[in-house]
Amino acid sequence: MSRYLVVTHQTALSPDLKSKVKALVAEDRAAEFAVLVPEAPGLPLTWEGETVDVARQRAEAAKTVLEETAGARVFRTAVGAPEPLQAITDELLMHPGYDVLVICTLPPGVSRWLKLDLVHRAERKFGLRVIHVVAEAPAPARP
Repeated sequence: MSRYLVVTHQTALSPDLKSKVKALVAEDRAAEFAVLVPEAPGLPLTWEGETVDVARQRAEAAKTVLEETAGARVFRTAVGAPEPLQAITDELLMHPGYDVLVICTLPPGVSRWLKLDLVHRAERKFGLRVIHVVAEAPAPARP
């Protein structure tokens, strides 16, 4: 049984992430997943706690989607620090035992996490296997 830490934010409900988790479950029916959503960097116009609430809602929604449509066993959801590498560090320190990181980003050119070189930095820092899932950019909102 492997324990996966899924790190996501804007891509939490993406079909690409769901598909990857479904494939991981097919490989290991006993796999367990935790969903970590780093808090979005605060904007000057947001009130305190708003970005945490958004992250918490995304984490819970991702849990529901992964359980219901990918057959995943999600044992934990968490909101992390706004800086994703710090959020992962905190989670691994407070809840050790993960075998694999699944980092889901937007595509290159759009993803802030890729600009931060998050995938490679996480591989180097934690020594865990990292699975990188690139999700399609969400469609622009219609007026």
